[in-house]
Amino acid sequence: MSLQIAQAAVNDANIHFDRLYSYCVPPRLAGRLWPGSMVLVPFGRGNKPRMAVVLDVQEVEDAPDNLKTLLDAAPEEARLTPDLMELVRFLKERTFCTWFEAVKAVIPYGAQYRPAVENGRPVMQSRLTRSTERLYTLTGELPAAPKPGPRQLAAVQALRQGPLTARQLDEVGISKSTLDSLCKKGVLTACEQDKEIDLFAAIPFDPRPITLSPEQQAVFWELLPKLEDAQPHAALLHGVTGSGKTMVFLKLIERTLELGRKALVLVPEISLTPQMIRRLKSTFGSRLAVQHSALNNTERLLQWRRIQQGNADIVVGTRSAVFAPLQNIGLIIMDEEQEHTYQSESAPRYDAHDIAKKRAAMENSLLLFASATPLTETYHAAQSGRLQLVRLQHRYGGKPLPQVDFIDMRAELAAGNPREVSGRLAQELQKNLDHGEQSILLLNRRGYRTVAMCTACGHVLKCPHCSVPLVYHKPQQALMCHHCGHTVQPAPTLCPDCGGKLAYSGFGTQRVEEELSRLLPAARILRMDQDSTTKKNAHETMLAQFARHDYDILLGTQMVAKGLDFEKVSLVGVLGIDSLLFGQGFRAYESVFSLVTQVIGRGGRADIPGRALIQTTVPDHPVLQLAAAQDYEAFYREEITFRKFGLYPPFCAFCVVGFVGDKEPEVLTAAVRFGQLLGEIAAQNPQMPLRILGPAPMNIVMLNSKYRYKLTLKCRNDAQFRAVMRQTLDAYDKEKLPARASVILDFNSDGDI
Repeated sequence: MSLQIAQAAVNDANIHFDRLYSYCVPPRLAGRLWPGSMVLVPFGRGNKPRMAVVLDVQEVEDAPDNLKTLLDAAPEEARLTPDLMELVRFLKERTFCTWFEAVKAVIPYGAQYRPAVENGRPVMQSRLTRSTERLYTLTGELPAAPKPGPRQLAAVQALRQGPLTARQLDEVGISKSTLDSLCKKGVLTACEQDKEIDLFAAIPFDPRPITLSPEQQAVFWELLPKLEDAQPHAALLHGVTGSGKTMVFLKLIERTLELGRKALVLVPEISLTPQMIRRLKSTFGSRLAVQHSALNNTERLLQWRRIQQGNADIVVGTRSAVFAPLQNIGLIIMDEEQEHTYQSESAPRYDAHDIAKKRAAMENSLLLFASATPLTETYHAAQSGRLQLVRLQHRYGGKPLPQVDFIDMRAELAAGNPREVSGRLAQELQKNLDHGEQSILLLNRRGYRTVAMCTACGHVLKCPHCSVPLVYHKPQQALMCHHCGHTVQPAPTLCPDCGGKLAYSGFGTQRVEEELSRLLPAARILRMDQDSTTKKNAHETMLAQFARHDYDILLGTQMVAKGLDFEKVSLVGVLGIDSLLFGQGFRAYESVFSLVTQVIGRGGRADIPGRALIQTTVPDHPVLQLAAAQDYEAFYREEITFRKFGLYPPFCAFCVVGFVGDKEPEVLTAAVRFGQLLGEIAAQNPQMPLRILGPAPMNIVMLNSKYRYKLTLKCRNDAQFRAVMRQTLDAYDKEKLPARASVILDFNSDGDI
């Protein structure tokens, strides 16, 4: 008699023992396991129950005597489909994550399982109890006797139009007892289904013809053949801010649905989903699903199940939506593709660009990147012919780009104005108030004051767990670390080292909000940053309030800089940009150019001409000048020359190998040894291009009480290089170095993790 052997990867592994383990399949589970099944296995010397995912199932005649037996398996509907398993393998191969880290990235928390004990036996338990509701279906006719009552007649009449839920029937006065009675008579059948949560009930379905401008129509016609031929294609839509890229998206989605296929729309920020959802729901109706982290676990699970069951034609969401279990995808749109939020900062450290490309290849889809300021690598690929390049060079309706002026903050200080808001900006804001127009202000620093320094000894108050200054938050009257959350309350006034007086300097969004309230007492100010958007649906609520003109000024971090479209916004102000301009990493200039260009583009999008003011101490800086001119082509020429000269992407791949541990000397020693091992193994492949830089401390050398060092590799991210990295990791493990410092690999970093 043959037996089944399952090859499974366990949860909570690290990259050094993340391999497949063999288990016997008990007779009660025979025939119920496939690659992608979630199972419970005994693991380790104590046979502690641990979650695992099956990668392979084999039939054998005899099994080794020492082989352990599976404990439990999840229902078949919880199995990862073959296409999701392909994404799991892709993540494992490309990001050096563990198998189970890849699984957790692909499926939401609510769809995952955990070990539990039931009647003394280890079992799997869903992490989230699915919200269900009873659905009634008419399956027979009412018997003549006994004579049916009016409620029974009403129930049967209502259900002739199709199945209805208990809630829907209750709303028309039909009780549960009536329905139970009809079920006993065989007139109705009842079953449990996932509860429908209409996240968009307030958005009316208001389909209108999608009318494109001649330029938009030309772009649509250029892209249409690639959408219709059912082959994988990739394109870049490069359009100036306000050119109407979203209208082109809608037209392409309309055609995708006509072809019987489905669409996936990715946006970089949660703050951008409300406007995109509104446009998609009003145009295409309710067969729309959402995936992003602002949903609670129940909402996210129900949306995921809805997609999985084929009840959604369009999925919109942030980075994680790239894993949505959508079938038959004809179109994938990555809006504002330049944003760093498309890159995961925790394992698996993937880039949504790569996953989107993989899915487009798997589904024979058109993948459309879109931006006014595309990544240098993306634009280079388009210029090289690896992507189709289409352009929108004019604003929709012929509206001009905003007029941009610089405010030299050195002159403001010399004139006796130490405030964060310049006199000129205050005047322009007042002018907007007088005219009933709105303004957006960008300051990419939250908090009130950013540095607390002793006036006597110069000591700067830093987080005891992270090597960064603490930030003063006035509402809490506390110093807070923006990395680990450490809080000092109340905020001290004296230096802990020498007892000298502390001086608080720098400014964040809270400080500027207070200053604006003093300068413009009549202004209604809405602050939008990480501190003010913690409540559920905060982004949607705030943006709706601003759209209704409940507020005059929207002050926020980079979440207000892109993708938003408000008719009454005629003034945009940029504050505190210099700290980003002189930041570390080879993408510093690219990030500043994109941020400034994008926020300037929020103004003048309707009938009111737009203007923008940039406060800076370096008004002649070429990056700021090019951003003010909205001249991406000129910026690209400068940037690609720098990248080529310095050997940065797209002319090489960039891999940061991070080392994290409790003791700084041991972390540094481990990093040095890893570099030596890598050099020795790479020498056996002399044709493989590789440069090893470091080791060096990371920008934040201590984070959450862990010390961090890095090696920076300039390489070619291909199968040969990845094989060398795996050999190096194995050699590192054999020398017991993971006990000194764990290893993190990131292929998407600009120089730090």
